[in-house]
Amino acid sequence: MHRGINTTPSGPPLTEGQKETLKQFLEIAATRSSTAVEYLRKTKFDLGRAINMYYMDENKGNKALVAPLTKVFESYRDPDTDEEDQFGIDGAMKYFQDLEVALDEIVVLGVAELCQCPAMGEFTKEGFLNGWKLVGCSTISQMRKHIQTLRKEIPEQPTVFRRVYRYSFLLSRLQGQRGVQFEIAAEQWRLFFDESSGGIKGNTETSPWLDWWLEYMEKRGTKVISKDLWEQLEVFLRKALEDENLDFWDADAAWPGLIDEFVDFVKEKRGGTLKVV
Repeated sequence: MHRGINTTPSGPPLTEGQKETLKQFLEIAATRSSTAVEYLRKTKFDLGRAINMYYMDENKGNKALVAPLTKVFESYRDPDTDEEDQFGIDGAMKYFQDLEVALDEIVVLGVAELCQCPAMGEFTKEGFLNGWKLVGCSTISQMRKHIQTLRKEIPEQPTVFRRVYRYSFLLSRLQGQRGVQFEIAAEQWRLFFDESSGGIKGNTETSPWLDWWLEYMEKRGTKVISKDLWEQLEVFLRKALEDENLDFWDADAAWPGLIDEFVDFVKEKRGGTLKVV
């Protein structure tokens, strides 16, 4: 149990959403609540950035990794085509090949989140070095071992899954857009909610939740997925997989309108009831 989870050493009281983010921070990093709040405030309660900043500060003395990591990074950068201090899609494909990672695995997005990639298939030197220093890896062999751990953590640890899932929203947006195109979002949902891809199940024998969601969205004709809908869908699906009768459902709760309508869609699928038939 984390002591003082509702305390705020300075600044305004935490909202319910911020308290939940603080709880997630403390589940990942063994530190005091006051320290966690400090890092979360610095990053405007961006959990991924706050965790990265915390561990970077914890590992500032680990300078021995910089030189070997720089060598690895530079081996994938093409000086003729890549900008300084970054490598693009060609280098990224070779990198994942060397890591023995298939491009249709969720762990690809786990590495992108770790290295804070600015876009799909793009690595910056700063993000690459900071990310791998964070987990103490400086060689391809060590990175492969960490990826094996990450493959297990993503489906088994909800906080890790959620961190990678939420970061993937940023990677999936087209340049200049605030939301994600439905076609791209659908591909990502099929990846994250599929155990064969390294994610979690999205369908059960009695309730094909993911299939129903995609069918509903296609019928509705929604073109762009907002950040709020992206994040809340994962919360909803997790709850629905645990409680298929949707006893947790409260029409007065602050769910996005599209999820409210989806519950009505599920009710129709079940012949006018939310109970599993």
